[in-house]
Formats: sequence, structure tokens, C-alpha cells
Amino acid sequence: MSRNLLCAVIILLGVSLLPHVSYAGAAFELKSVKIDLPDSDRMFPDGPGSDAINNNCLACHSAGMVLNQPTLSKQAWAAEVNKMINTYKAPVAPEDVAAIVDYLTRMKSGG
Repeated sequence: MSRNLLCAVIILLGVSLLPHVSYAGAAFELKSVKIDLPDSDRMFPDGPGSDAINNNCLACHSAGMVLNQPTLSKQAWAAEVNKMINTYKAPVAPEDVAAIVDYLTRMKSGG
């Protein structure tokens, strides 16, 4: 008997709350927009490893953006480069990783 009573209470509560249920608002429409991204042909400054960083990193990053990053240690730059490869699937040639890390370390850590 208590099971039937419980079912009845649940049904009554559901029916009594029904008028208070809010429904989704009006449908929305997605619109395509054109965004012009800044274009740059700036390369990384010459030096050991500049070919590796120009060939691998400029597809996604501008030289200006990379060179305006905070100062990091060699270990931190290695972690950043590996994050680009492992997390974001950057197609960096394995033989270029050390050259990129060394380049960034020289350019952005003062060392």
C-alpha cells in the first residue's frame, strides 16, 4: 500500500509542478562571419635553429607572438614544444625538437 501511495504522491507532484516548467526560448540562428586575421611574413631572427623554428612553428604561430612570450627556462621551453606536439598534434619533425628548444632558450631566456 505504501508503494502505491508513494507513486501517487510522485505523480501528483509532477503534475502540480508542470505549469512551472520553463520551456526553451525562441530558436536561434547561426550566422557565418568572415574574420580577417593579421598576416605576417616575419621570420624568426637568424641564428642556430632558426630554420627549424621557421619551418615548424610559423604554420600556427607568428614570430612576433612567440618572441613576446615570457622568459622561460630550457626545461619549460621543452615542455611547451612537447605540448604543441603531443596535445595539439603539431607536425614537428622529431629531429628539429632540440634545435627549436635551444633556439627558444637562447632567444627567450637570455641564456
